[in-house]
Amino acid sequence: MDDPRLASMSPDELKSAMRILGYRTQNDVAAAIGVSRSAVSLWLDGKVGVPRPVAMLLRMLIAAQRRSY
Repeated sequence: MDDPRLASMSPDELKSAMRILGYRTQNDVAAAIGVSRSAVSLWLDGKVGVPRPVAMLLRMLIAAQRRSY
């Protein structure tokens, strides 16, 4: 389990991912990945860890965005 893409995501990394992907609000990212805004809020506050599948999805979106330029 040494692959960093499989790790969870800290609140700071989530904020960075939102910025990179152009999600300005919790609603933006929630709608984009199909979760509730309250879930995103809990992740950003560090009250609940970002689920690994969500972290992986966001990292893949960032990687895909970087490749397209």
